[in-house]
Amino acid sequence: MLLIHCPYCEEERPELEFRHAGEAHVPRPAGDAALSDADVAQRLYYRENVRGLVFERWRHFSGCARFFNAVRHSVTDKFVTTYKIGEPRPEITEDMAKSAGFDANVRPAVMGDPAHTPVARTEAQQ
Repeated sequence: MLLIHCPYCEEERPELEFRHAGEAHVPRPAGDAALSDADVAQRLYYRENVRGLVFERWRHFSGCARFFNAVRHSVTDKFVTTYKIGEPRPEITEDMAKSAGFDANVRPAVMGDPAHTPVARTEAQQ
């Protein structure tokens, strides 16, 4: 079972006690009434969804019930660090990234090798 460190409780607890709450550090423009429909859709629905290290919000639902931020590797699902809401984004070192299973030979923004995508496999089988 995956253990997640809560920065408020200062404990590592099972993942079942936590809930994912989306991408962290999303800019929120002022003046909502002046936004176009496309800007509102961009603000509410579109996120980066990169392969590699991601900054996310989590909630310790079954514990202190507080929100916190976490740096997690989206492929290996390993947490690099967690930090309280309002604290600045931590600087990610190469050692921290390697501990999360980050492969320096794969660019984080690329979703994978084209030969391993479902479309490529389907075309190869035809």
